[in-house]
Amino acid sequence: MPIYLYWGEDDFTLTQAVNQLRESFLDPNWANFNYDKIPPDQPDAVIQGLNQAMTPPFGMGKRLVWLVNTTVCQQCSENLLAELERTLPLIPEESILLLTTHNRPDGRLKSTKLLQKYSVIQEFSLIPPWKTEELVQRVQSCAKDIGVRLTPDAATLLAESVGNDTRQLFNELAKLQLYVGDSAQPLEAKTVASLVTANTQNSLQLATALLHGDGAKALGLVADLINKNEPALKIVATLIGQFRTWLWVRLMISEGERDQKAIATAAEVGNPKRIYFLTKEVQPLSLAQLTSTLRVLLELEFELKRGGEPLATLQTKVIQLCQVCQN
Repeated sequence: MPIYLYWGEDDFTLTQAVNQLRESFLDPNWANFNYDKIPPDQPDAVIQGLNQAMTPPFGMGKRLVWLVNTTVCQQCSENLLAELERTLPLIPEESILLLTTHNRPDGRLKSTKLLQKYSVIQEFSLIPPWKTEELVQRVQSCAKDIGVRLTPDAATLLAESVGNDTRQLFNELAKLQLYVGDSAQPLEAKTVASLVTANTQNSLQLATALLHGDGAKALGLVADLINKNEPALKIVATLIGQFRTWLWVRLMISEGERDQKAIATAAEVGNPKRIYFLTKEVQPLSLAQLTSTLRVLLELEFELKRGGEPLATLQTKVIQLCQVCQN
């Protein structure tokens, strides 16, 4: 099928997939003639892309037309929809039309339904940073592809360190691959800890410090994260995810639920065995306290998105969160 729709916020893996399409379909000697990358700010970008896709390739290989960050799956005029309906079924096999977007396609739109009929759709979404089991599985899969052997503890530590930052994961694995060389021995956690930058791990440590009301440690971790250029909104996303999990566990326990599988399903925890430890973690806090923490975190996110200075805004809300958990 000559039409592809890639969507999601994981720019790194999405770009890798685009490069793979280029290598698969374009003849390197004719790539300059047969490759069109059309940004969204160009007038009539979609129409231009459709016209280019209908143009036969020059020389050897195929033609690749890439509509970058297109909004056709979020909004589509009647005129553009009519052009899509007319052109998509007729795109020749010698041409590849690629559409990419950060946002999830709106399944209610006729344009999205049309692309679902005629295209290969692939999702490149980021794994939420609090879904640790999925992050560990992703680390193990990528490490296997690259040829880096890790002990289970090392894989867990690497997942905690890079979180859902796919680009950093591949950079760290490349570093570990150079360190390992031709050795067949799997890397231990202590070796990974000495070589890998642990920003997301510090964000999870920050969440734990807040839960315990440890203001001094929490403020130190905030300063460390900002000094390492960790985006403030990324820190907040990790905190919201972690506190949301704690809140769900506390809510289910308060309602008398004792089935770990049921609690894990409600809290979106992949491994039900983690519920035992999560229960111990939230035991000192009431349901009202955990509800209040999420309210403060959402206020923090709102203030940052309005342009609040990251360090000062985080410090103020961290103190507030510690007070909530202490009381």
